[in-house]
Amino acid sequence: MITGSIVALVTPMHADGSVDWTGLERLLDLHLQSGTAAIGAVGTTGESATLSVEEHCEVISHCVNYLGGRLPVVAGTGSNSTWEAIALTRAAAEAGAAACLLVTPYYNRPTQRGLYEHFKAIATAVDVPQILYNVPGRTCVDMSNETVARLAELANISGIKDATGDLARGRELIALCGERIAIYSGDDPTAMELILAGGHGNISVTANVAPARMAQLCRLALAGDRAGAAEINDSLAALNAALFVEANPIPVKWALQQRGLIEEGIRLPLTPLDPAYHGRVLAALEAAGI
Repeated sequence: MITGSIVALVTPMHADGSVDWTGLERLLDLHLQSGTAAIGAVGTTGESATLSVEEHCEVISHCVNYLGGRLPVVAGTGSNSTWEAIALTRAAAEAGAAACLLVTPYYNRPTQRGLYEHFKAIATAVDVPQILYNVPGRTCVDMSNETVARLAELANISGIKDATGDLARGRELIALCGERIAIYSGDDPTAMELILAGGHGNISVTANVAPARMAQLCRLALAGDRAGAAEINDSLAALNAALFVEANPIPVKWALQQRGLIEEGIRLPLTPLDPAYHGRVLAALEAAGI
């Protein structure tokens, strides 16, 4: 079971939108040096929606091969097509991913029964640890805690990324199945509290630009050190908010560009950060000591 800070890694791109493999390796090196617990590749923050299937699989393979076992890779392999999700999950497992992250099917809006059968089909088809991903704000699909608890009975369902930001709901989830699967936050502002309540870590956007700080926050929270974790959490509060002034990953990619870590590439329909927000993101970086 992976615990701690799992970075929801951006996919670096050149100005023409092609994948920047050298930039990707630079980011992986940063996380190796910063105490990050695992790399979350090609999830929402990694622009999975606009990568081709070939690129999607290549990014996963590149991360696994470059890291060479030094950090585990959690590969985003979800889809609103069950068969496509199975194919992506199988490819990630064959590439050597330690686990796969599977978002709830978006747009087609399945029932709770449909969600259960979707994830059960993937778990049955591919023998790799699988982390469910509930982010109703993006998918317009909300998987109930009861459905998660049912899925937690399957052998290779190993965790869930709860990006609802609802701490009461998160605590209920921990009580229902926190002893069987890992409960990860997918919401940076509330991650500390969820970990202190018994969660296992944070799949984090903020970790892209503050990897060492987020890793330390998670370590302290996992150890039950509320005061130490809160000090870091307070210092990151403005940054957590600023990284969502426009749709993720627009602000975080711009912030990484300001740090000289990646080039300016981002794929349509996403566009570069509106200049109206540059000052706010820069101020948040400065307030966080970055």
